[in-house]
Amino acid sequence: MASKEDSTGGATPSKGEAVRATTGVGGARSSDDPVPDLWFGEHTEERRGATCSAGEKRREGRGDGPQGLTTPEKVRKLQITLYRKAQSKPGYRFWSLYGEVQRADVLATAWQRVKANGGAAGVDGVTIETIAADDQTQAAWLNALREELHGKTYRPMPVRRVLIPKASGGFRKLGIPTVKDRVVQMAVYLVLMPIFEADFHPYSFGFRPGRGAHQAVDLIGKGLNRGKTEVVDADLAQYFDTIPHRELMRQVARRVSDGAILKLIKAWLRAPILEETEGGRRNMKTNACGTPQGGVISPLLANIYLHPLDKAVNERCAERPLMVRYADDLVILCRPGQGQDIKERLARWLQARGLALNEGKTRVVQSLQEGFGFLGFSFRWQKSQKGTFYVNTHPSAAAEQALRDRLCELTRPGTTWRDPHSLVREINQTTRGWGQYFGVGHYKRSFRQMNHFITERLRRWLRRKHGTSGRYARWPDSVLVERYGLYELRTARV
Repeated sequence: MASKEDSTGGATPSKGEAVRATTGVGGARSSDDPVPDLWFGEHTEERRGATCSAGEKRREGRGDGPQGLTTPEKVRKLQITLYRKAQSKPGYRFWSLYGEVQRADVLATAWQRVKANGGAAGVDGVTIETIAADDQTQAAWLNALREELHGKTYRPMPVRRVLIPKASGGFRKLGIPTVKDRVVQMAVYLVLMPIFEADFHPYSFGFRPGRGAHQAVDLIGKGLNRGKTEVVDADLAQYFDTIPHRELMRQVARRVSDGAILKLIKAWLRAPILEETEGGRRNMKTNACGTPQGGVISPLLANIYLHPLDKAVNERCAERPLMVRYADDLVILCRPGQGQDIKERLARWLQARGLALNEGKTRVVQSLQEGFGFLGFSFRWQKSQKGTFYVNTHPSAAAEQALRDRLCELTRPGTTWRDPHSLVREINQTTRGWGQYFGVGHYKRSFRQMNHFITERLRRWLRRKHGTSGRYARWPDSVLVERYGLYELRTARV
């Protein structure tokens, strides 16, 4: 039994494990070290007696937490306590967590996150708008949910599955839990996330607070410049759909011994899948493996299962390769001649854990001879005007085409009934988000070309709408920007 001072997020030592006192990933650190904001991810100096405050919000790479929301002080303090405890006691298992999940402030915070994220209704048909109809309805719904958790009568409902077309062909399976299940998952996420954040490797960037695609891109550039120019460009075959439940639960149980929390996670993993076919028929299927994409808790569980791979490649390989991972997307940078062996070892590691490489998409790339892509970016060695070589990082051709396709859809001939200012606002929303994501590296040429494409599409649309010719004279770029408010992708560093 833990002592009284260990009562918050209680912990018990796992069998055969001594508390490590080393620094680094999962190592003990001073309580005066900067603590990351465990929702938005900014580092804030937290000292004893200091007031907890949420950091500046960031959505780089669509990270955790919607913009405009702050973590309540008491929830923030709980997360900091769990985070520091997990850092200082990496061999301990947390046991008194279920009571934290059913706290009124934790559930209220979880509800605010789910409401801000939006999303469709689950199998019960209950929408976010129905629950948020008024303050009284919202409060009653939260109180009823808290009573279910307190009495341990809460049971997850089946997950509604929809198929989302992929740009590369085929479909991505998206699971939509009910709003109630999403709120409880979010509450569990708020409590578990700081515990596992203390362990996760710094080269893992997907679905983690304060981390995103830009940092992953920067790290890849540094690795290439350090001579690790042979790249294992890996693709995992249906990762989210194939994670073995038993092995995943073992990974979770290395840090969590609270039976009620483990029971909840197990129930979510095993929740039946309700599929809707084209003919309107519904098929109920059992879920023998995998964690549905669309569940709030799924990204955290996916990171937990691949965490041992992060450490195995980045800390235990004699060849000292560099693996950069964003959820199930990963590349391994190594010295020339090492790539094929590392790829084979990666395949064996995955196979032993119930996973597999997509052999058709996994390849070993000699980056000095050809480029490769990651997270929508293209990496290619290029010769500068001074005769030196550098890594050119820019939006990939597929990413550029995806934006062009979206703009063509917005400005197709059948949309000329729209108000121009309304259309421009929607164009701006699309291009601004695209530009914020891809505005790193060597983006200027791509952005110039995209600005030209956008203005041409809008001029052509205006000509169709007004039935006139001479689009350049009537609608030059200055008019599109000043009169209609068209957003221009920046082509100069700020």
